[in-house]
Amino acid sequence: MIDSTEAPAGRAAAGRSAAMVPAGRAGAGAGEGSGEPLRMPVPPRVGRWIVLCAVFVCAACGLVYELVLVALADYLVGDTVTQTSVVLSLMVFAMGIGSLGAKRLRLRASVSFGLIEALLALAGGASAVALHACWLWFGEVRPVLFGSALAIGVLIGMEMPLLMTLIQRIRKQDPGGAVADLSAADYVGALLGGLAFPFLLLPLLGRLNAALLTGVVNVLAGGAVVLWLFRGDLSVRARLALCAVNTVVVGALLTGVLLGGPLEAATSRVVEHGTGSGAAVPGAPAVRGP
Repeated sequence: MIDSTEAPAGRAAAGRSAAMVPAGRAGAGAGEGSGEPLRMPVPPRVGRWIVLCAVFVCAACGLVYELVLVALADYLVGDTVTQTSVVLSLMVFAMGIGSLGAKRLRLRASVSFGLIEALLALAGGASAVALHACWLWFGEVRPVLFGSALAIGVLIGMEMPLLMTLIQRIRKQDPGGAVADLSAADYVGALLGGLAFPFLLLPLLGRLNAALLTGVVNVLAGGAVVLWLFRGDLSVRARLALCAVNTVVVGALLTGVLLGGPLEAATSRVVEHGTGSGAAVPGAPAVRGP
């Protein structure tokens, strides 16, 4: 029979042992995956609205990338129905692959979301530059077009599972309600992107700069949410790494804006007048009119 006095003594010994654990090791599991509450600079309600606003902006950017690819496919290749169908089908398929791939990233949702937004911004902006360059140098853009559609689709597909994890980190709620809120912000953002591209971005900026500046907005929105709102989930090394990645991506996109004018002008000459490198490449597709 166990003496009842042993239990308090055992608990006291366990407490002393726990107290002897260094503070750094005891807090090693803090943050994502530890089950501890998220420390935010704003109240949970405000943080939740900030995440939904980020969903709104990222959805608008994602649709602009899609429309830029479709517009360039029509402009450079022609056969609008076929190219539009193939590009959109590849992107939707790749979004499914990206959603599955994001399952492995949910334990580090904050840093993963920040990196994915930076990569998406770079892929979305660089795809327009790559299509112009391939047309000028090789007279063929389909491999780059389809590859860009797949890459952008995978990255877009990774967003929603990670955002679902992040919004649940702020405040636990019914999964159905969380999905409804995220989907609503996503669809309304897509509406904004779909209307902004033909009526605002395309007339004012052109295809190339529209993609590049959309990428800048994308990386700034994703970086701000992760580096400010979810900074409690990030180690110092992770914050520095994300800041460096975002700075490089923004610098690359803005450099593209500054240097992309001659590239776009040269492509326009090739397409509209049949002069330039693309027209001289053997086996290049027939030049189309505007």
